[in-house]
Amino acid sequence: MPEHKHEHEKKTFWVVLLTAVTMVVEIIFGLITNSMALLADGIHMGSHVLAIGLSWIAYIVVRKVSKNEKFKGNSDKILSLSGYSSGLMLLLFAFVIMVEAVERFFNPVDIIYREAIFVAIIGLMVNIASAFLLHHDHEHSDHNIRAAYLHVIADALTSLSAILGLTAAMIWDIPFIDTIAAIVSSLVIVRWSVGLLKDSGKALLDMKNARAEHEHHHH
Repeated sequence: MPEHKHEHEKKTFWVVLLTAVTMVVEIIFGLITNSMALLADGIHMGSHVLAIGLSWIAYIVVRKVSKNEKFKGNSDKILSLSGYSSGLMLLLFAFVIMVEAVERFFNPVDIIYREAIFVAIIGLMVNIASAFLLHHDHEHSDHNIRAAYLHVIADALTSLSAILGLTAAMIWDIPFIDTIAAIVSSLVIVRWSVGLLKDSGKALLDMKNARAEHEHHHH
């Protein structure tokens, strides 16, 4: 088992833990303070907990499989497969945000701004910490760690857009800024997830190897 994969496994574990704890806190406070924003943020975090959890499990599977002589496949494909699945989740996540934003646009809710902003900031801090944890050398990158990283960054982006949107709405009383911010961040997330799906999909279909061999024959 290469050292960096083991590192990745430990890192993803910590991020799963951190994200899960934050999610629970947000959901509890969301219920107590009756804040939809908190509840929604907590539920979003839940989708990332699942995705990053998937990445973490993928590393465990690779570690177990690489010890097993019976396994003849390419264990790195497990990481690509996990990254691909995670990319699909990310895409779904982006659409959920869009739908929510549009609904919010047509049915504005009364927001208790201060605590909503406060929690969004906590969420952002957790995501920034997670992003630092998951930051990896480019040469040691794989689709799996990239997927986990993108989920964390996507979450940070939505937290940030929530903070900006809420603050603007609070100061200038323009509630729809929140909607615009949310839609912009979901479009960015769509772009990331499509990139991830393309790259991990290519790896799963061995498309890179095919091209390399093709050139090899010609020379």
